[in-house]
Amino acid sequence: MDTFADAGLGSVDRAPLVGRAQELDRLDGLLRHRREGTGPAAVDVTGEPGIGKTRLLTEFAVRARRHGVTVLRGRAGPAEPDSGPPVQAFVDSFADLDHRDRALSPALAALAELVESPWPVPAAGDTWDGPGTGVGRRADRVRHIAAALGRVPAPGLVLVLDDFHRADPASVALVDHLLRHPLRAPVLLVLARRERQTPPVLAPVLARAADSGDLARLALGPLTAEDCAAGLVPGLAPGLAREIHAAGLGNPLYHRALAHARTRGGQAPGTGPVAMVLDELAPLTEAERAVVEALAVLDGRATAELLTAVARSRSTAHPADRVAVDEILGELARRDLVRHEEDGRVLVLRHPALPELVRGTLDPWRRRELHGWAAAALAEAGAPVTERAPHLVRATTSWDAAVAAELVEAAERIGAADPACAAHWLAAVLALLPDSPEHLATRHDLMLRQAQALGSAGRVAESRDLLHRLIDACRPGGREQRQGATGFDATDTTTDTTGAADTTGTAGTTDTADATDTAELRTSAVLLCAFMERHLGRYPEADALLRRELERTPGPRPDLRTWLVVEWGCRALFAARYPEVRSVVARTLDEARRRRDEAGTAETLTLAALGEAYEGETATARVHATGAAALTDSFTDGELADHAESLVRLGWTEVFLEEYGSAERHATRGIAMARRAGRPFALSQLLLCSAYVHFLTGRVGTALGMAEESLDVARTLGGAELLGFSGALRAAVLLHARPLGDPEALAAAEEAVATLGTAEGWWATQARGLLGFVVPLGRDPHRVREVLVRAGGDRDLSRLQPSLRPQYLELLAGAALAVGDRTEAERVARRALAEAEPLGLPVQRSAALRAWGQVLAQRGESAAAARAFTDAARESARSGATLREAQSLLLAAPMTRALGDASRAAAQWRRGRRLAVEGGARLLVDVADRTRPATPDGVPGGRLAVLTPREREISVLVAEGLTNQAVADRLCLSPRTVESHVARVYRKTGVETRAALASLVVRDGVGDGQTLRG
Repeated sequence: MDTFADAGLGSVDRAPLVGRAQELDRLDGLLRHRREGTGPAAVDVTGEPGIGKTRLLTEFAVRARRHGVTVLRGRAGPAEPDSGPPVQAFVDSFADLDHRDRALSPALAALAELVESPWPVPAAGDTWDGPGTGVGRRADRVRHIAAALGRVPAPGLVLVLDDFHRADPASVALVDHLLRHPLRAPVLLVLARRERQTPPVLAPVLARAADSGDLARLALGPLTAEDCAAGLVPGLAPGLAREIHAAGLGNPLYHRALAHARTRGGQAPGTGPVAMVLDELAPLTEAERAVVEALAVLDGRATAELLTAVARSRSTAHPADRVAVDEILGELARRDLVRHEEDGRVLVLRHPALPELVRGTLDPWRRRELHGWAAAALAEAGAPVTERAPHLVRATTSWDAAVAAELVEAAERIGAADPACAAHWLAAVLALLPDSPEHLATRHDLMLRQAQALGSAGRVAESRDLLHRLIDACRPGGREQRQGATGFDATDTTTDTTGAADTTGTAGTTDTADATDTAELRTSAVLLCAFMERHLGRYPEADALLRRELERTPGPRPDLRTWLVVEWGCRALFAARYPEVRSVVARTLDEARRRRDEAGTAETLTLAALGEAYEGETATARVHATGAAALTDSFTDGELADHAESLVRLGWTEVFLEEYGSAERHATRGIAMARRAGRPFALSQLLLCSAYVHFLTGRVGTALGMAEESLDVARTLGGAELLGFSGALRAAVLLHARPLGDPEALAAAEEAVATLGTAEGWWATQARGLLGFVVPLGRDPHRVREVLVRAGGDRDLSRLQPSLRPQYLELLAGAALAVGDRTEAERVARRALAEAEPLGLPVQRSAALRAWGQVLAQRGESAAAARAFTDAARESARSGATLREAQSLLLAAPMTRALGDASRAAAQWRRGRRLAVEGGARLLVDVADRTRPATPDGVPGGRLAVLTPREREISVLVAEGLTNQAVADRLCLSPRTVESHVARVYRKTGVETRAALASLVVRDGVGDGQTLRG
């Protein structure tokens, strides 16, 4: 018997089934048990509307029929429980049986006749479970149906009853009887329902059956983003797929509906899966529909008072009555279309995707009308302008200066948190702004504001293009000079992504004032445009823009000239050509100081400090950094928000000067400020700065988290160089966080470098150099050399940053040794020592010492090598570079051991490993374990010899399997004291578990079965 199309037949239009393999397997198992006469008699399948209950049961029906089981499927309803025939869900299921099926199975035929025959008619006022002459006969009918079900022969029957939350009382009574008196026949009852719409009479029936074990629960949860992207709507762009999954909350029907609505805009609204979602709106009255539409326009969240003001039916423009709205909300809540939030005051639509889908079915004029009422109601309620703005944008179709002013104010307020939204609102104002001379000032001001918002939203190329148009419009003598008054009172705009001072405002009343304002606005546009060009790696274009602005006559006012020079210097710095602008930067710094321009002085100082630090002029850089830090620390966070790039430069300067404490302090402050003020460019770089500090100072886990967040921000901003550098630094941190030989870091580094393309700026060079650290030196030294030489430009790596070059030379020396080129390794190591000496930077000197130590070790000069590695560890410790100290100690230990000083070698190894463990550097821990020193000859107890008598005693007891509490009881100590002893034993011996300590005790023969007293 096959009353349902099998898989492959008639399934072309079937919705995809994704991510429900475990649920299907469980249903199969329950069916198998029922065929064997065991297990629960029923399954209760629950889940949110659209979660896939019906689709799951469709697939289960197909699989059950393949095993020869008869499957009958029915749906409860209609929505009113007292209408329709009794046991309507069962009656609907037996419609699957045709006359041939009934002829082949007398038991099913008899059962169908019982279910489908007319039921006793209740007397007036009679209810299912109340008094009346028909009650007994209807109860008898329930028992007769149950008995008939008990006579169903093998291979069995599956009754699937969908939407059982809408079941009539007779259906509930029949299910109650079947659950209280489980059948022994091979019959499985499968109910699918919505938890929130389940009536009070049904809920306890199912709860009692679940408690007794006669009902199995199967709750369907949301699907993962991966399942939705691969199975539900394949082919969506990854970004769009993520957005739709977030909006749909992993609900398959809503996911498909949103994908349909967003990718098939040309189709009629409410078609395809959208129609399935909105099917429940069809029975609504006009007034009920108006409330749902109003709630959708209010983005699915509103108070009853606000809904009352906005909800107006299509046939009337009058506000709804509060009592009527309350009644409507009660009915919508019963239908589970509207829900209450926890506090009970705010109403929401059932699913956060519903507002978008409902709005998509509204006529455009109806949407505008509702948005207009929403804006007015919110204004009447005193809502902030940011809440009114979305409705003003959608309701306004012609120029209105008052509305425009509100939208500009809203964009200003929301710009830090949601720059994309701010850009959209400003674009809406620009689209309505009349193209007339008296509005040119307003247009230019709005263009600058929108460009700033676009850049902060990561739409850098769009921002750059808009700024070029603005610069052309404001060129001296151009057609679009500022004329007349602005159309609304716009506040000053700050070009905060570059740190420029306030430069724009309302137009003046004289020609001179107009020209001055236009020139200053053009300078702001040039500053922001040059920043965008720099971010896109277009250094020549940024240079040309800035030079032209600096050389124009009359020139910009002094403070603006400072900003132009700073941006010009940044362009040179990121293009690795800082010496070209050194003299101009020095003059600009002097001028800013003479003017007592603290902001300009701080900006110029940080530029000069970073430039000198890059070039290896550490003494000069330190002087500049000290002055910049003093000024920066005096600024409030609000003032600092306008100089975010300055804080980035200060933080990286302090990193290069190995002042890690100061760098972390400034980066931490900057990160918090950048988050609040909405400075994504600064945020990404400050996160990188902090990640690098955490990495070097032995906090690999937090460093990785910061690097990954920085990479996420960089992805939203675009820009190949920032993205490549962020990815490469993350890969370098990831290398140390993963076990030795883990391939993930190398794959991440290669992906990062691949994003760079042909870029050759500072970020690109550093990213390519970092790849050399991630390529496994032991397996592919030739590639390490190739990567470094390509990044560095030649055998001396002269293109790489001078203040960081010794650490790259260390790696290059190691690669030369790995390929057997000792002469080249010695040359490179000597160069590293020579370059590190004048820098006066301990970490760079430690890198040079490690390079030279490797050469000495290869030459067999163990004593000299041990001294070099030990000195490297000491230098690293001076700056707090814990990771480099651990690396140096692990290199020193075998050299010290070769000199016969086993105890010192063991101490170096233990400290190096402990630092690696505490810092979360799994790579170095694995390296340490591979180079674990052998038990010192002639030292009783081997590695345990370094323990105190009490620690050895406790180690033996731990090896015997005693807990800390048992050890404490045995030795008359407190448990806390024992814990401290065990921790010290772990640290001294390098083990991490009780099992490892027990193995060490057995291997080294400590105790010999006797507890040692200390």
